[in-house]
Amino acid sequence: MTDSGFLSGPGLGAATTNTQQTDVRHAYSLAVRDCGLATAFGLLLKSLPYALMRFAVLFWFSTAGILWLIVTFGGAAWLGTHVAQAFGWVWLIGWLVGTGWLWTTVLRYVLYLIECGHVAVLTELITRGEIGNGNESQFAYGRRIVTERFGQVNALLGLNLLVRGVLNAFHATLDWISELLPIPGLESLANLANVVLRGATRYMDKVIFSYNLARQDEDQWAGARDGIVYYCQNAAPILKTSIWIIILEKILSVCLWLLFLVPAAAITMLLPHGVREAGGIVTVIIALLFAANVRAAFLKPLFLIMIMVRFHALVENQPINQEWVGHLDQLSDKFRSLGQRAGTAFAR
Repeated sequence: MTDSGFLSGPGLGAATTNTQQTDVRHAYSLAVRDCGLATAFGLLLKSLPYALMRFAVLFWFSTAGILWLIVTFGGAAWLGTHVAQAFGWVWLIGWLVGTGWLWTTVLRYVLYLIECGHVAVLTELITRGEIGNGNESQFAYGRRIVTERFGQVNALLGLNLLVRGVLNAFHATLDWISELLPIPGLESLANLANVVLRGATRYMDKVIFSYNLARQDEDQWAGARDGIVYYCQNAAPILKTSIWIIILEKILSVCLWLLFLVPAAAITMLLPHGVREAGGIVTVIIALLFAANVRAAFLKPLFLIMIMVRFHALVENQPINQEWVGHLDQLSDKFRSLGQRAGTAFAR
């Protein structure tokens, strides 16, 4: 079997044969099937506490990050001026590499916890139209579902990393754009398009996590494995939705950055003189921080909802294409690992 992506692999998005119609791996209803922007915005409003929590965490980290910038660049400037330039460079590199790595690691883990709960709540809204029994908050519901289904967050993180590895292997086979553009000199354009497509599908590990929750199967490894197969079967329509999402996201992200340049410049003027000497760089960094906060707290969940609804609507009553199971078995050892672990319960 060749790895030539859409054009020579198993039929992506194509109808399955009648002999496969009984091989449907889930049975859950859908309260939402429209993946449009307006519907996604409505679901975001219904789960707004999670978006606001994410924004609050990001804003706190950004505020602390500005103080970190003052210490990092201000300390380097002071040492370079009053002690020796070499000391200034050592200070700068030490803070950027050491503290910066620790900082981003903690932030990512906290956001991951919030994101898992948010996906659980969104899955409930998409499949049932309501959250739990109405007697607990969204945060309590999200925490309860994740811990009940996966035992511990580290187990879920390990599963999602496996899923992401399989998706990356699959994305590496998506060379269909270069085959559709057999014109000399367009190779770089095709490569750029493939990079954009892979970026557009970065939401898929969360979508497959949502599928795992929706099917309510105790065997999470098997659920993730089937979710990957369903994604590959429907990659063409999902990527058609994703490509417009990634374009819209980039445009809105640039607009947000430009919008925050003015307040960022005002903040820069309040910083110590040593930091203001690099005012242009600091202003750009501060604007990027605030724009990234809004993007991560509101835009990314909005686009995630659109992909989630699109996926759930596509796989509803859809049988598994066994050709894709064999194709992925040959393509990725991580996919084979999911198959080997299927049937083994998580440690509780």
